[in-house]
Amino acid sequence: MAADGRDVRVVGSGPAGLMAAEVLAAGGARVEIIDHHRMPARKFLLAGRGGLNLTHAEPLEQLLQRYGEARPLLEPCIRAFPPDALRRWCAELGIETFVGSSGRVFPDGLKASPMLRAWLRRLQSLGVKRTSPSAWAGFDDVPTVLAMGGASWPELGSNAAWVSKFQDAGIAVTPLVASNSRQKIAWSDHMLRFAGTPLKNVAVTAGGHTVRGEIMLMKDGIEGGAIYALSPHLRIAGATLTIDLKPDLSAQQVAERLARPRGKDSRSTFLRKALNLPPAAIALMREAGSDTPKAVALTTHGPVELRRAISSAGGVARDEIDGHFRLLKKPNTWVVGEMLDWDAPTGGYLLQACLATARFAAADCLNHLNLSAR
Repeated sequence: MAADGRDVRVVGSGPAGLMAAEVLAAGGARVEIIDHHRMPARKFLLAGRGGLNLTHAEPLEQLLQRYGEARPLLEPCIRAFPPDALRRWCAELGIETFVGSSGRVFPDGLKASPMLRAWLRRLQSLGVKRTSPSAWAGFDDVPTVLAMGGASWPELGSNAAWVSKFQDAGIAVTPLVASNSRQKIAWSDHMLRFAGTPLKNVAVTAGGHTVRGEIMLMKDGIEGGAIYALSPHLRIAGATLTIDLKPDLSAQQVAERLARPRGKDSRSTFLRKALNLPPAAIALMREAGSDTPKAVALTTHGPVELRRAISSAGGVARDEIDGHFRLLKKPNTWVVGEMLDWDAPTGGYLLQACLATARFAAADCLNHLNLSAR
């Protein structure tokens, strides 16, 4: 790329990269996107198979709390581009959105491909050039926004190949680890027939934190929204998670029901009748050796390997960037999305923060070029 005063390179054509390119081009920059994959936004398209959860409609203060200790890093950019703004941006693309019963926001039609096509048309109209396949060669003098993702699903593009280049440049990278991932459990044989069975409206506790939601029993472990949300507390093999299978009943109410005469019923039949527990829940109690559904404790063998996780935590260390995600040691380079060191549960929080960091960094890059964000 032969640089002039308006040239900017964006590396990565996932949602963060595309958003950075849009803001830059709309502000008057001449933008080239490069990516080592020919097809853009492959992980975004995969997410679309599950309905494409864009963001969450809960109050902003509550949403910001979901980012935990990363809130100070992300709050300024999310306040600048909150969920309502994201939905307006979708509408400007011609994609209407709706709020599901859980508060999650989805595009009408529940598909990613129409949104991506409209987005690429907009970028083309703004004069954005896409060059692929073309790998990032490393730091140079061209103003650059890096949006190369973390390390989950490397076959879709985010393979963390950038880490070694950062380390060679003396830029610290917090190790990338699995997040929003299945927890491995070595089940007894009697549990295997329940693989693929969901258990809804349970409460899961790990590391002193409790999350209500759904879990899914799998052949090699357990997953689901409630498990994903506890990822920071389940990264070490041997961690304990405790499941309350009847969170709407107090321990005393459960005890009273279990104190009723059992008669000739088997234990499984009694539990089903007394507490309306499904067979999978009863099997889980047996697996844990628990007499009560209020405290079913399981020992995990850690998360599945990083490449199979929904997302990754870790990334460019926070003391290596300024408040606009600009590298202190490479002041013509910005880092956005999952390359940054933060973590968030599923529910729209990941994509919300990726897009918000991209817009925030791109606006700062335009300021660096003496251009203005629109």
